[in-house]
Amino acid sequence: MEPKTSSAQLLGGIETKANLFANLNTPALIEKAVARGEGRLAAHGPLVVETGIHTGRSAKDKFIVRDETTEDTVWWGKVNASMTSEHFANLKADFMTAVAGKETLFVADLYGGSQPEHRVNVRVINELAWHNLFIRTLLVRPEPQELADFTPEYTIIDLPSFKADPARHGTNSETVIAVNLTEKLILIGGTKYAGEMKKSVFGILNYLLPTKGVMPMHCSANISADGKTAVFFGLSGTGKTTLSADASRTLIGDDEHGWSDTAVFNFEGGCYAKMIRLSEEAEPEIYATTRRFGTVLENVVMDEQTRELDFDDNSLAENTRGAYPIDFIPNTSEDNLGPVPSNVVMLTADAFGVLPPIAKLTPEQAMYHFLSGYTAKVAGTEIGVTEPEATFSTCFGAPFMPRYPSVYGNLLKERIAKGGVQCWLLNTGWTGGKYGVGNRIPIKLSRALLNAALDGNLEDVEYRLDPNFGIAVPVHIPILPKIGFDQSILDPRSTWEDSDDYDATAMKLVQLFIENFAQYERHVDESVVRAMPLMRSA
Repeated sequence: MEPKTSSAQLLGGIETKANLFANLNTPALIEKAVARGEGRLAAHGPLVVETGIHTGRSAKDKFIVRDETTEDTVWWGKVNASMTSEHFANLKADFMTAVAGKETLFVADLYGGSQPEHRVNVRVINELAWHNLFIRTLLVRPEPQELADFTPEYTIIDLPSFKADPARHGTNSETVIAVNLTEKLILIGGTKYAGEMKKSVFGILNYLLPTKGVMPMHCSANISADGKTAVFFGLSGTGKTTLSADASRTLIGDDEHGWSDTAVFNFEGGCYAKMIRLSEEAEPEIYATTRRFGTVLENVVMDEQTRELDFDDNSLAENTRGAYPIDFIPNTSEDNLGPVPSNVVMLTADAFGVLPPIAKLTPEQAMYHFLSGYTAKVAGTEIGVTEPEATFSTCFGAPFMPRYPSVYGNLLKERIAKGGVQCWLLNTGWTGGKYGVGNRIPIKLSRALLNAALDGNLEDVEYRLDPNFGIAVPVHIPILPKIGFDQSILDPRSTWEDSDDYDATAMKLVQLFIENFAQYERHVDESVVRAMPLMRSA
């Protein structure tokens, strides 16, 4: 589309003299980004960009406006920090002034959500062409005929050059992500990390969908050859993208989904994968996307002469990322959705080295672990996190959950009960010792254990009850020797050199679980409380 000089209609009354480029396609946006010096083309075609000092989400700079709409519906606290209506009014006024002064702006009209009756219309306004390409890649792209009648419900304005004023805007720094659910407006400034946009849309859907009885999930999802859907809960770095990108299964999506009465549907139209130490051998489907025109690579180091990529170089960031259309992964769902789940897998990267590589969960244990959301923050995912550390993030996505955890937990419990869903806990973290002593569980092993569970090959094997968490752990899995692993890998205690050290570490982790879950006990059924791990005598 040719640039426009009048913005009143296109931007819903937002005034600017900027040349507007609306709903440009991928080649046109890449052309703009390169011409404007925002990025460079690497060998084989991807666009390589740098995000500067912000190489991950700026969690302490995100706010929700606290007003009559949100006062009693948002889970206020450390996760959902509040901003006053007055501070937002000042911020909005200053954003509008900044927008008015821009020479060029890029606009994309997109859907959050693939199931038509549950999606939201989002208009995104960017000052950077590559940001517009990123969000166009990550959200669901309307068909040309749908754009003609597109009416935005929510608007996101992302201006990395904008600097917030803590005194005037009530922020913690010059960076801001401000969400106004009443005005249906999100303002992002002071950061070039593009992931803030997609997570803002996730937050909108997490707020809206529960009122319709739809379960929003921070998960990946795929479908087996016999039509059975599996969803994978987990925080960044636990393996959602890697384990769901399996050529033998149909991919629905890698990060954000809804679970309705009739389907699991992707919120997005693309994938956002970690690229650090990516290898063709371990992750061939994802590696192939780095050799495609249309992929956006953030903070991946590139040789200036050959334009070849070095995925092992973390000098720009540990949290290197790649954004690509979902159909860059072979065997993806044509409709971006699939049947309701037959399996729910909860992924955790256990930095303590205590949890087994795989375990079967009862429905009550599944709700317990869902509300606990235990994992390890992986280096680079958030600013200030330089090495893995144990954390609890309710619903495996607390930073993106505006409502009270019990809202999502009860929805999950209802969904599992309706469908007779089989639930699993898959540890992609450490074995043979805690972080710094043991080793990360190989992707090959995690994938083999996962496939055994999803293919029904763990139905008839012998199980033991883990003495710390009471979860059912396979004793013997036939496939393990064939891929080079001893059966002892299934019992984490046996992989430690010092069994007493293992026992002490396990008790430490159990205590952390118990202390964390105290905040939810009065909001859940007694059966879920009984699913808690128990302290054993020393």
